[in-house]
Amino acid sequence: MKDEEALNITVLIASRSYPLKIKASDEHTIRKIVKEVNEKVSSFQLTYTQKDTQDCLSMALLTYAVELQKARQSKIDQEVADKIHHIDSLLANVE
Repeated sequence: MKDEEALNITVLIASRSYPLKIKASDEHTIRKIVKEVNEKVSSFQLTYTQKDTQDCLSMALLTYAVELQKARQSKIDQEVADKIHHIDSLLANVE
């Protein structure tokens, strides 16, 4: 954060406060993510009324981890497809 001004903020996730030191340019994104996480936790709390907040927070985290893994795999799959297409084009030019 040398090149950019650091900003101290406090976010509330699942009714707990977390102080953060962030880049000022990241504030909007972080606040948006916090809102989404809180909405996901609330949704789990409504669906699984017998679970405590920590369980719902863990389920929300798992949901995001799965989405991230799928996005990474999709990117890898696309990169492989692009390389295969490139190699195929090179081979077509050799013939």
